[in-house]
Amino acid sequence: MTENDPSASHGSDAPQERQQPEPQPPEQDDSTPPRGTPVGGAQQPSPWSAQGQQAGHGQQAYPWTSPSQQAPYGTATFPAQQPAVPQQRRGSGRLVAGVAVLALVVGGAAGGLGGYLASGNSGAGSSYNALSQPVPSQQTSTAPAGSVESVAQKVSPSVVELVVSGRQGQGEGSGFVLSTDGYILTNNHVVEVAANGGTIQAVFQDGTKTGASIVGRDPTTDVAVVKVQGVPNLTPVSLGNSDQMQVGQSVVAFGSPFELTGTVTSGIVSALHRPVRAGGSSGDQATVMSAIQTDAAINPGNSGGPLVNLAGQVIGINSAIYSPQSSGGLGQQQTEATNAGIGFAIPINQARRTAQEIINTGKATQTYIGATVSDAQSGGAQIQDVAQGSPAAQAGLKGGDVVTKVDNQVINDADGLIAAIRTRAPNDKVTFTLSDNRTVQVTLGGQPVQVN
Repeated sequence: MTENDPSASHGSDAPQERQQPEPQPPEQDDSTPPRGTPVGGAQQPSPWSAQGQQAGHGQQAYPWTSPSQQAPYGTATFPAQQPAVPQQRRGSGRLVAGVAVLALVVGGAAGGLGGYLASGNSGAGSSYNALSQPVPSQQTSTAPAGSVESVAQKVSPSVVELVVSGRQGQGEGSGFVLSTDGYILTNNHVVEVAANGGTIQAVFQDGTKTGASIVGRDPTTDVAVVKVQGVPNLTPVSLGNSDQMQVGQSVVAFGSPFELTGTVTSGIVSALHRPVRAGGSSGDQATVMSAIQTDAAINPGNSGGPLVNLAGQVIGINSAIYSPQSSGGLGQQQTEATNAGIGFAIPINQARRTAQEIINTGKATQTYIGATVSDAQSGGAQIQDVAQGSPAAQAGLKGGDVVTKVDNQVINDADGLIAAIRTRAPNDKVTFTLSDNRTVQVTLGGQPVQVN
């Protein structure tokens, strides 16, 4: 890099007064890259971006588990910075490995500023150098109550990374501690690969690693409970009330996306009662859940981790994401799972009931009405077949009836009706509003969940 020295003297014909030379703009050196050009030429795509994933030539990742191969890391480059005021510039967002290349180019600024920085002989005053400033003392004040920082400090010790393997493959997800005696809540799709002779390793925040066993799981709600033995000083979470959540409320997501243990992201509740399939195949209504939608970043590996309000209370279990590159619907298996600001969590009130059943009996109970349903052309869920003696039959529902509301919740399609039923417990009484404005009271039934 070449720079002109404005302090160099020039001849003058004035006999009594010495003229102060005007700063000249620095000559353009062909070896100097244009202002703002990263050293090293064109930037390479970030390995975490969609372009970076396409460079993998067909590499696929399970939507809720870690890719089998670690993505390559790039080296960040930085454009030139204005020297007047120290400013911090962010890089390209990539993880940095090795030595970062710093491209420092001083342009021809107006006035004498460029020349002043190039020469220490101008005498205009002392310069500011951030490198010469003392290192700030360690902060001793506690994080403000209700901040993301305080929530992270409270909840992080309760979050667990789960590394699973079995005959059908291996993967990684998250969970969180329910009790001091070792019960951990997670997603069924995180641990199901280890259900028949596989292994689960639980990794805690302090680095403690230990084996875990499956207590029970429910594929219909995507909830599972595992247990560790002999781990001291476990920190259980505090559970909130998901029924009290409001759209726009701030939330914090925890987990181990892409094996990055201890990751914390934040956002808001984007929507409530969103019908989402809990890892099931298209058309499998047995796996539909009523989800909390959030824009907090959720990626593969976050599954099973807690979604928390700003009081530090768990209000959901991170379970699914929607990617624009998905070939299926919401919550279904995706060829390239990436965060698009659309994530889904199981409401904790529903998961709490299922988890307690699993801990007490090793099994879960599915809420049902005993009827098959389909999407109605005019909106709502149309009753198709009604099983004899089922809750639907006892309530007087018949084939052709169209359900448009469950209590005060609007039902737009068949998935919406199934999801609304799943959030409630067996023996709950609910009111169905039909398309002809009739109302029918239904006492919900319960049946054991079949687990493969």
